[in-house]
Amino acid sequence: MVKTLLQIVITVTVFLLFNAYQQRYMLPTSEHQPAPYFSLPQLNSAERVSLTTFRGQKVVVYFFAPWCTICRYSMPNLNKLYEQEQMNAVAIALDFENKAQISAFVADLKLSLPILLGNENIAANYRVSAYPSYYVIDESGNIIQRDMGYSTELGLRLRM
Repeated sequence: MVKTLLQIVITVTVFLLFNAYQQRYMLPTSEHQPAPYFSLPQLNSAERVSLTTFRGQKVVVYFFAPWCTICRYSMPNLNKLYEQEQMNAVAIALDFENKAQISAFVADLKLSLPILLGNENIAANYRVSAYPSYYVIDESGNIIQRDMGYSTELGLRLRM
């Protein structure tokens, strides 16, 4: 029993240390850390979406690449919560060759959440170094959570 408990503690500790190491370059979370402003075009619309669109609401800002395998498995979890109106979310495509590549990715996964076309500036402003990466932004526009990698529905709910 003690040996099993020790193994669990070691496993959790290693996981948490790895996660902290992986996130070391991401923007900090704090009630006083404003999220960088953005105004980006939508994939299938001439309209632009900006950070101020979500003022007064919590929102998940999710960065992905259409070639990212983990994104392919994680984004349906985010989309499901968005469709169930359990959270506001916007996905920002980065590291893509053309709009057709993103359109095919979105169609294949049957995503309904807003998809924005990102660029190198937004990637630098949010310090995106791996995919998927996401930030939870509070009603005042401050970063309150961050993470990278696969997220389950439960994991996303807990961060909101």
